[in-house]
Amino acid sequence: MSINSNSKVAFIGLGVMGYPMAGYLQQKGYQVTVYNRTTAKAEKWAAQYGGSWAATPFEAAKGAELVFMCVGNDNDVRSVVYGEHGVLGAMAAGSVLIDHTTASAELARELSAAAAEKGVGFLDAPVSGGQAGAENGVLTVMIGGEQVDMAKAETAIMSFARCAKLLGPAGSGQLAKMVNQICIAGVVQGLAEALNFAQNAGLDGAAVVEVISQGAASSWQMQNRSLTMLDGKYDFGFAVDWMRKDLGIALNEARQNGSHLPLTALVDQFYSEVQQMGGGRWDTSSLLARLKR
Repeated sequence: MSINSNSKVAFIGLGVMGYPMAGYLQQKGYQVTVYNRTTAKAEKWAAQYGGSWAATPFEAAKGAELVFMCVGNDNDVRSVVYGEHGVLGAMAAGSVLIDHTTASAELARELSAAAAEKGVGFLDAPVSGGQAGAENGVLTVMIGGEQVDMAKAETAIMSFARCAKLLGPAGSGQLAKMVNQICIAGVVQGLAEALNFAQNAGLDGAAVVEVISQGAASSWQMQNRSLTMLDGKYDFGFAVDWMRKDLGIALNEARQNGSHLPLTALVDQFYSEVQQMGGGRWDTSSLLARLKR
């Protein structure tokens, strides 16, 4: 049974994704208390949305039926979950911890076990859709965990999502996010090569995209990034630094499960070259900039 929309919830991490996600929860009627390492960001969020902020993850999670997290990496997650200031110490039996961070499947299984010892549910729930998806409340959420916990959290998650699906036990959400990033890496590299080829061949890139986007070559990346790529604009969306973190997680998992990811490994190296160009904070579509050096 879903937790009511007037319930107390916490949101840990107010980056480009977490800030609007927490805002949608507050706008849907949840009583949201946020925590962020930079207090000024938490204060700004509370002033903008009318929620509350807390000085520690523990304080934010106290009394919350759902605790959401969206931070940087495995170590960042552990830092806000464990210890005297961590959320887990404040959570009551029957509540649910939901991690939207893109992290390892190993961490998800670890957190699931730690939460279960306290009678707390856990969902690993990484998201796709980027900053725009978060700001527009249309994220896709890939979820691992138990159905009973999904039932409690689903309505709240749908505050900022257009699709949320339980895919299996703890870790399944993170594994699905790896699949997502593997797909994106190949598509963006193919699009970058195609646009570079079109320009080198003397074609009007925008005109070509207008035609081929109506056929089998079309993709989300083509529809949403091709024109900005042609204009050399890479100052929005999902950063190269974050993509390399995600691809690193996928490549490590592949080594463990016996999968071969030659294209993913190659594109990861291409992104390392973009970083060396000073493009670590550029959008992932900046693979075209590498080809134009």
